[in-house]
Amino acid sequence: MKTVLRVISMIVLTLGIIALGYIMCVRLFGVDTASRLFEVTMQEPEELSSADTAAEEEEQEEKEALHWTISFVGDCTLASSQYNNDFINKVNGDYNYPFKNVADILKADDYTIANLECTFSDRVGLVSDGTFAFKAPSDYARILPAGGIDFVTTANNHRDDFADNGRVDTDMALDIAGVPHCGDNESYLFNMDGHKIGIYCCYNHLSPTEEMVKTAIDQLREQGASFVICAFHWGVEGSYQLTEVQDHIAHYAAEQGADVVYGSHPHVLQKIEKYQGSVILYSMGNFSFGGNTSPRDRDTAIVQIILTEGEGTDLEASEVTIIPCSLSSTDGVNDYCPKPYEKGTAEYDRVLSKLDGTFEGPDLTVDYSNIG
Repeated sequence: MKTVLRVISMIVLTLGIIALGYIMCVRLFGVDTASRLFEVTMQEPEELSSADTAAEEEEQEEKEALHWTISFVGDCTLASSQYNNDFINKVNGDYNYPFKNVADILKADDYTIANLECTFSDRVGLVSDGTFAFKAPSDYARILPAGGIDFVTTANNHRDDFADNGRVDTDMALDIAGVPHCGDNESYLFNMDGHKIGIYCCYNHLSPTEEMVKTAIDQLREQGASFVICAFHWGVEGSYQLTEVQDHIAHYAAEQGADVVYGSHPHVLQKIEKYQGSVILYSMGNFSFGGNTSPRDRDTAIVQIILTEGEGTDLEASEVTIIPCSLSSTDGVNDYCPKPYEKGTAEYDRVLSKLDGTFEGPDLTVDYSNIG
């Protein structure tokens, strides 16, 4: 409104000056000469008006651009297991390789969050007694920023695969790569164009508690967070169904002020739910997953949540966009390169059915009895 009034005032002032000039020209030079001068002068306010209109349009575009996009992806295991070296061999030092099909999407948003399930370490003699343990050289942490990943939660059951040394080395590798991270029952705050976004990460042996969740959310709000994300590691591997813990704690977190609940661990997609204004991603499945050379369920997705300004300084989740993907760009052995499915394909629609809760396929049977 201020810009419009300024433009009108300038036009009125300009026309007044032109009229006065025309009268003086008539008296000094006659009507014909004054008319020619007047015709040239009339072009000037048009140029000024165009400039002001452009400025007004630019100002309007800035107002309309007050929204932000946060992307969520599933489990990233950027390492091989102790049973093979397939992921390391395929990457072969090319840190752009794993996310080459999706990096443009993830770099075009404002922030991307992933669940990291591996250890980065160059320590000689580092061993694990876990059924599955995933380890890569420390430089492999560089895959994350190369692919557009801005934050990882390490609050999961693979955090301590290589005990204290592995955990320390992983944190250091992430710090060197410039990737913020949080472990179990830890929080992180970051600034996004003047808004503080809070992330709380919790594993607690697949059972985040009400007390842990409430305390963390309250603390983030007290520290000025205008948007809160809870990253929980929970559920049953291979199951498309929710556990009581998932259902209860997700709703409880939303009631306590979490704007997004982001889940991992089942290694398959589970439904997305909107609850009291919050968005719940119960499980995002696998993404670039070096832990399995031939996974039975290859479906995954990039879920993007649009944040807009709500009341006061708070942000709110106003829109959810789903980009259905395969965790591999090849139909055969896993190549660890997630790739979007083509819209309209059976695979694309199958991902949507898993995320809207209408998928009727059987759970995967996960049996590790013959491993090791």
